[in-house]
Amino acid sequence: MRTAAFNTTVMPAHSSSLSAQIFDIKRFAIHDGPGIRTTVFLKGCPLVCSWCHNPESQTAGPSIVFQRGRCVGCGACVEVCPHGAVALQNRISVTDIARCQGCGACVQACPHHAREMVGHRQSLNSLLGVLRRDVAFYDRSGGGVTLSGGEPLSQPGFVLALLDRLRSEGIHTAVDTCGYASTEVIRSVAKLADLFLYDIKLLDPERHKLYTGVDNHHILENARTLSRQGASVWIRYPLIPGINDAEDDLRSLGRFAAELGSVKAIQLLPYHQAAEEKARRSGHDYDLQGILPPTSAEAERCRQRVQEEVTVPVSIGG
Repeated sequence: MRTAAFNTTVMPAHSSSLSAQIFDIKRFAIHDGPGIRTTVFLKGCPLVCSWCHNPESQTAGPSIVFQRGRCVGCGACVEVCPHGAVALQNRISVTDIARCQGCGACVQACPHHAREMVGHRQSLNSLLGVLRRDVAFYDRSGGGVTLSGGEPLSQPGFVLALLDRLRSEGIHTAVDTCGYASTEVIRSVAKLADLFLYDIKLLDPERHKLYTGVDNHHILENARTLSRQGASVWIRYPLIPGINDAEDDLRSLGRFAAELGSVKAIQLLPYHQAAEEKARRSGHDYDLQGILPPTSAEAERCRQRVQEEVTVPVSIGG
């Protein structure tokens, strides 16, 4: 079980020196909350989900992804790596992620752009400038800004400051979270965010630990905390065939959601195989090889099982 401590840092809401590690900003997003949105993906996550579709987001600092098809085996990356983390195997560059420090020397040295640095530090004011560009679209569509990751609450000081600024400007906000954060941070964010996209992976604690690296007790307790505070919550559930799509799993999800008065919707997110390729590019092992996405009929069966336990709408997809 992972034992990483929660980040409970809460910094001044209007500090001009605040910045965060970000690995992507997606404008005109339509699957991360209501309306047209801008989704900000923050780096770092306390979970290591076997099916993670953003494995490059798990580390807190910059990381390197590798485009195997572009590598010609020239060895330039091997020569410049100061940590001895890169080697050639069968004329293909291979990185030992345990030794890689993410310094980027290999990225700069590669003449064929086979390596890419993922993650950059961005200031609060700079990010606000990007998010304000699409205010007209937010207003017309009932959209806004979604903070995702990784796990956005792993950088709580920045998230709280950003939410505070967006709220003061009348911009709707959503936080896409796995819920693995301190109760103090959850309560603070609940005072500022308009919506939580709350990821529930598994209700069984032992299997949750097996597939994500952490126990789910605190995650479920934080969901209850949000409910007591009256936060608006959409539950998101990754639908992984053979792992969490059994009838008991689905009914447990529905019963748990029914206990929470704040849940407005449940979204089942079918597994897709893109995660396998992204894991390979990021140098991570992938444990779910051979698992196929659920068919539309299988996904509908799962939706119906959950719907039988709740009165809120259950949908397939985000």
